[in-house]
Amino acid sequence: MGTLAVVALIGRMVLIFTALMAVPLAFALHGHDPAEDAFVASIGVTFAAGLTMSLATRRFKRELQPRDGFLLVGLTWIVLPVFGALPLWLALPGLSVTDAYFEAMSAFTATGATVLTGLEHLPLSINVWRCFMMLVGGLGIIVLAVAVMPLMGVGGSQLFRSEITGPVKDQKLTPRIADTARAIWIVYALLAVGCTLAYRWAGMGWADAFMHMCSTISLGGFSSYDASLGHWNSPQVETVAAVFMLLAGINLTLYFVVWRTRSVGVFWRNVEVRAFYGVLLGTVALLTTYLLAVGSYATEDAAVAFRHVAFHVVSVATTTGYASYDYAQWPLFASLLIVLLGCFASCAGSTGGGIKMIRLMILAAQARRELVRIVHPRAVSPVVIGGRTIAESTVQGVMAFMMIYGVTIVALTLVLLSTGLEPVTAFTAVIACVNNIGPGLGQVGPAGNYQGLGDFQTWVCTLAMLLGRLEMLSLLVLLTPSFWRR
Repeated sequence: MGTLAVVALIGRMVLIFTALMAVPLAFALHGHDPAEDAFVASIGVTFAAGLTMSLATRRFKRELQPRDGFLLVGLTWIVLPVFGALPLWLALPGLSVTDAYFEAMSAFTATGATVLTGLEHLPLSINVWRCFMMLVGGLGIIVLAVAVMPLMGVGGSQLFRSEITGPVKDQKLTPRIADTARAIWIVYALLAVGCTLAYRWAGMGWADAFMHMCSTISLGGFSSYDASLGHWNSPQVETVAAVFMLLAGINLTLYFVVWRTRSVGVFWRNVEVRAFYGVLLGTVALLTTYLLAVGSYATEDAAVAFRHVAFHVVSVATTTGYASYDYAQWPLFASLLIVLLGCFASCAGSTGGGIKMIRLMILAAQARRELVRIVHPRAVSPVVIGGRTIAESTVQGVMAFMMIYGVTIVALTLVLLSTGLEPVTAFTAVIACVNNIGPGLGQVGPAGNYQGLGDFQTWVCTLAMLLGRLEMLSLLVLLTPSFWRR
């Protein structure tokens, strides 16, 4: 009965998803582009599927139990990309089911990896749909569902805990979890409006401004051009992108706290935010100096070096993945460093991927504690971050997450290597997909994409994106026998 209750909720989410398709359909109708029929058909199929699931399980509505939340999150992130891929598959001749699902999963997980080329020649509505799926998926369609679940008669606390990224998930901004979700979406919406207007000011047309806002605020990185933001070659466009990536890369709940307390000091007092900006600033200084020292840029081009380094450090570290220049041409140390930076730099509670800065800080504090214990075995040395003692259960959870994270990276890399994929491509493709960065190096670098991968390799990368977006544990727990045991 619990599984049927979850199916009932998925049916309602599919119906909500049908309404979201009206956005690209409106662009298609306005421009009379050839994808119009594909969206009409997709809306019909999606609505019929959602209605069927809802009607068939309408008798099983009940309050979610903790493990129902994990099941609902996992199934939702597997099922919705199926319907998201449908317009792509119908509208783009020659696009396989595998590639269509990969593209939709990449959008929903805000990864930004693509198998498509000639983006500027695609129907406008298709590019809008790709980017709009990122806007919805970036923060999590589950959180949106939590905000409206009281209207459905279903509580969303367990669901919220399953979806929100980061090691600490029990903090509420408001007494009611639905109000918390609404507050986060209000912040998200305000950033979206500001980003759209800023892109328009920087020289983009309204359609491009909307699409790139979607992929900037979600930290996803899709573009409507093969050259990404390099299409404009504009310092103004890159500056707007960098500013809003930096704003979206920190915990979105902090903006609500700033509004409630009327104090911007909230940002400076947050130790994770300080570490986030500090690491980015230090990396920009290091790589600019390094690239000038090794001759990648002439001394008189120091300003150009700084511009390229600063933009790409911010883009990759926040797991957005925009490119304005082929940074794979840099020495391997520099290009690999910024890819690895995307593994941990973004903050918990942001739309970014990766392990999150706070987890790295907890691991570092735990390592320091173990070193102290070696010298002073009887010393009581709690893990403290920013003056706050971290619960042992959280520390153990972070260590378990990191172990599974490492095993996942190694296992998926070995699987890709077994298919004959070149080592740099295999390793960075897994890193880029698990951490929802998008571009890696080698064949999947900023000047290439994932189109050249075989079907099996594409499915491996699709799984990597899903695991990364749900932070491993939320999905892998479904595979344990104890989860299904009554």
